[in-house]
Amino acid sequence: MSNALQRVTAPASGALVTQSPAERLLRSFLAGRSPHTVRGYQQDLERFREFLEVPTVAEAVSLLVGLPHGQANETVLEFRGALLDAKFSPSTVNRCISSLRSMVKIARVIGVVPWTLEVEGTQSATYRDTRGPGVEVVDRLFALLKDRQDAQGLRDTAMLRLLYNQGLRRGEVVGVDVGHFAAARGTLSILGKKRRERELVHLSAVTTAALEAWLAAHPSPSTGPLFVSLDRAHKGHRLTGDGVLRVLRSLGEQIGVKNLRPHGLRHTAITTVLERSNGNVRAAQAFSRHKNVGTLQVYDDARQNLGKKMSDLL
Repeated sequence: MSNALQRVTAPASGALVTQSPAERLLRSFLAGRSPHTVRGYQQDLERFREFLEVPTVAEAVSLLVGLPHGQANETVLEFRGALLDAKFSPSTVNRCISSLRSMVKIARVIGVVPWTLEVEGTQSATYRDTRGPGVEVVDRLFALLKDRQDAQGLRDTAMLRLLYNQGLRRGEVVGVDVGHFAAARGTLSILGKKRRERELVHLSAVTTAALEAWLAAHPSPSTGPLFVSLDRAHKGHRLTGDGVLRVLRSLGEQIGVKNLRPHGLRHTAITTVLERSNGNVRAAQAFSRHKNVGTLQVYDDARQNLGKKMSDLL
């Protein structure tokens, strides 16, 4: 392992703390990531730690990067097998393996190892559910909140408008501050997935109105996070992605729908855009902000059920 990592750093407090090579690698790996991404990586690395049966994630990382190339690949292959044996979903398994590959790539960049991991993920059905809960469920959610004029009702309505009418991801929703919303222009500045710079999203009139109504009831309408917790214990604190999930699942249960997910609303929004634009994939890409237009083709193929249509032709 490179001695370049074995140096002293000064944290914000000013006290000098000597970090182990593995701790410095972890710090470099997580630096500059969004809180949502950091939580995901930490969860994946924690599963790897449990597999190796060592006390800390840093020790698990140290063991991995201390192995020769072949043994490192073999270890990660065994880890992948253990996850599959434990009945984790293919998407979870692939994310864990991808996290390890990304970390080792950073280790190679900074000179800790001369190799990269070559272990691939397992086969999975990407975008299995591109339709989401459907427009009828979304309409019922909005109907549930229609007459709510209390702070929580106004907040939840504004969040739903961003998740559905604008197709935003929950990480994008919770990452905005009050100052990122320009009511006069009808825009919201968001930090998109895997983006380093904010981008402007032009809001529909109904979304703008919902945000303005929420700000009128906001505990701190001129500064700080746009969406905050209203629970007594955490009132005024930024709402987390998990908080958005809990809100949505609670609303779903009130209309008899279980396990609603924020991303499901995005799926429904994209599918609906394709349906109402007669399959205009480019327009849907402008709405969804997917980098790869091929992803939208998957949505459109699922929307049209092309496989069944071709089968019927035969």
